[in-house]
Amino acid sequence: MSKKSIIARQRKRERLIQKYAQKRKALKEAGNYQALALLPRDSSPVRSRNRCKITGRPRGYLRKFGVSRIKFRELALAGKIPGVTKASW
Repeated sequence: MSKKSIIARQRKRERLIQKYAQKRKALKEAGNYQALALLPRDSSPVRSRNRCKITGRPRGYLRKFGVSRIKFRELALAGKIPGVTKASW
């Protein structure tokens, strides 16, 4: 599991991205890159990182389910993800 501070930092980034989304869009359309550079760095969507909703793990993230590959496997084997079964052929 990731450190709580790292997870909290990511949540803070997500709030900033939401807060400045309209302003960033307007400045980009106007071509005012100097004013865009004065906005907080963490308000840029590029700095966002996909993290597991349960553990906060940044790598091995599955977009469709919102969890890491490790948690996905645990949940799938426990039957907690509908429609997912272990492959057998």
